[in-house]
Amino acid sequence: MSYVLPDKNVLVSFSGGRTSAFMLYKILEAQNWALPERCKVVFANTGREMPETYDFVQRCSDEWGVPVTWLEYKTVRDEEKNRNRATFEVVNHNSASRNGEPFEMLVKQNRGIPDPRNRFCTAELKVKTFKRYLKSIGWKKWVNTIGIRADEPNRIKESNERFYVNWYPLAESHHTKHHIMAFWKQQPFDLQITAGFGNCDGCFLKSEKSIATLWKLHPDRAEWWMSLEEMKHGKKGHKRTFYKNRTYKEIGDFVSRQGDWIFDIEGVLCQQDDGECTG
Repeated sequence: MSYVLPDKNVLVSFSGGRTSAFMLYKILEAQNWALPERCKVVFANTGREMPETYDFVQRCSDEWGVPVTWLEYKTVRDEEKNRNRATFEVVNHNSASRNGEPFEMLVKQNRGIPDPRNRFCTAELKVKTFKRYLKSIGWKKWVNTIGIRADEPNRIKESNERFYVNWYPLAESHHTKHHIMAFWKQQPFDLQITAGFGNCDGCFLKSEKSIATLWKLHPDRAEWWMSLEEMKHGKKGHKRTFYKNRTYKEIGDFVSRQGDWIFDIEGVLCQQDDGECTG
């Protein structure tokens, strides 16, 4: 089981969850707790992470002595071309957005919201934000380290980018969810978050049950996602939704009408999800 860094520039994409934190720990361990300058650990903040996620990212950095670069998508006005252009901003635990500002900025820039078939939020808020940052520090090519486990083989994909290749050390080392949960039970700290609320709190790739649970436990956070669907987008002012067959408001109304019993009976709420984004 090897987590030794390839002999190239290496990006370690840290999502802020237990899996990517475990991966980071194993990489640090394999490098004798000293990462070379050619390795950058980066966390891309969408502004919709739970507060516990931000604290966990900072705790990992402090406990393990590893610098983590916090990035956010942003737009700036290009007066010469008379339009906004996408760029990035380096932030930190204290200055990071907490109310979805990067995500909402992207929605306004694209004049629409993403959906499972057009996940431009992942592309812009994470992948391209990473790329813009790395190119700004002079990197031309690199290895993109992604925290996909061995028990998630359907999520492993080759890169079609000319700037980087993907590396899946968790999968290569045959580490599964069982190994990761066992690891965190032995640590002096852990991610203090309710299951299902990792990454973006109301991500549209999450199951119907997860979104319903968000409405139950954190209705203010669910309302933020509902508000994006109720905005008018584009020149014609159309409303758009994250899903074809339901809206966040409809899920919230269902939870409000039916009560807690829907969470206790299997089959009432779909539990299948698409895994969220990782990079």
